[in-house]
Amino acid sequence: MSLLVYLGGLMFGLTSVLLARRPRAALRNPLTLSTWLAIVLGALVFVCAAPPTLAAVNDLTGIPNFGAPLTYGMLNAYSCAVLVLLINWRGGPRARVRRLVLRTVAAYGLLTVAIVALFALAGPDTERLTDLDTYYATTPYLREMILLYLLGHSAAMLALCLVCLKWGREVTGSLRTGLRLIVLGALLDLVGFQLAKYTAVVARWTGHDLDVLSTHIAPPMASLAALLCSAGFLLPRLLPPVLAHRRALVDHRRLEPLWALVGPASTTPGPPAASRLLP
Repeated sequence: MSLLVYLGGLMFGLTSVLLARRPRAALRNPLTLSTWLAIVLGALVFVCAAPPTLAAVNDLTGIPNFGAPLTYGMLNAYSCAVLVLLINWRGGPRARVRRLVLRTVAAYGLLTVAIVALFALAGPDTERLTDLDTYYATTPYLREMILLYLLGHSAAMLALCLVCLKWGREVTGSLRTGLRLIVLGALLDLVGFQLAKYTAVVARWTGHDLDVLSTHIAPPMASLAALLCSAGFLLPRLLPPVLAHRRALVDHRRLEPLWALVGPASTTPGPPAASRLLP
């Protein structure tokens, strides 16, 4: 399971590296920068969520389960970055964009503070590396902490789906294909990862055990969602140059008959005409 989680981080990580291979002027663009930041934070979420990383963080800090609020805080940062990306994507007056960005950052900042505070109040002392969400689903404070991080992420993914669906109808070519892949990834995140988490947690609230949804279904669904979203972000950037190169090759091949005719022709200058030799 750890391999699948790290695989999701690897997909986002490779995407961020490819997107960063642009001129510095392009990286200063708010839209480009917010896209890159969202992908980097997505990669960090997967790295933090992997059980070996959680165990290392817990050992390093000496606090059982400290990796949980760290991961949830990183997930909040990723969700916030996705919303900031959508705000910059939509555009508008600079003052309005800045105001919306600040409000979004403030909201998710407060959400992260609340998650850390609830974790501190609960003080869970039994380390859980793979099933913390369900093991502590009925524990006071931790119950609210788990619900808060899920709701914050759900809001961002739902907004991403709606916006990409709307814009996908207004564009064509590789950009439309990329938006559709992002929609598929976000939907898989909502249905495959988050719905599985919600169902397992609510099952615990009602005295049932559906932990398998949270521990064995949700992680691979999240990794697959990351793969689709990564492809959606990369396709509009990588596909046009590939198609342009392919068209150039086709054009060169079309010139082959002409080359067959002119290729054997001598390029050595001929003797001067007789008229040019007369005084």
